[in-house]
Amino acid sequence: MPSSTDVEGVMAKVLGLGGVFFSCADHEATKAWYARVLGMEPDADGGLAFLHGDSAAMFQQGARTVFAPFPDASYFAPSTAPFMLNLIVDDLDAILARAAAEGVDEVQPREEHPYGRFGWIMDPDGRKLELWQPPQA
Repeated sequence: MPSSTDVEGVMAKVLGLGGVFFSCADHEATKAWYARVLGMEPDADGGLAFLHGDSAAMFQQGARTVFAPFPDASYFAPSTAPFMLNLIVDDLDAILARAAAEGVDEVQPREEHPYGRFGWIMDPDGRKLELWQPPQA
């Protein structure tokens, strides 16, 4: 039976999220929407990559990705997908203003918490996006 520890006796662990991959009806239109509405520019391979240094500048205690199983999908409504994408933004109001100018409505009222500000929209394929502006460092 394989062991859960490496040769030094230290348990191996996941270090972070390497990517989120999803299908969509028209991947080129979806990439263009993310670039136009959210300011995410495709890289040389056609993906929309995030540099950890950009998000690290927003966090007082270092960059992080939250990986959290939910007991049910009601928080993801009005999407019917069993997941939601949380995207770190540098200016929530400006992103949501650009989204509104593109005809994208907020799906619930904005919220402010000690750990940041939040807004929610839907992408063109019906996935709920939680936009998170962490408190400034």
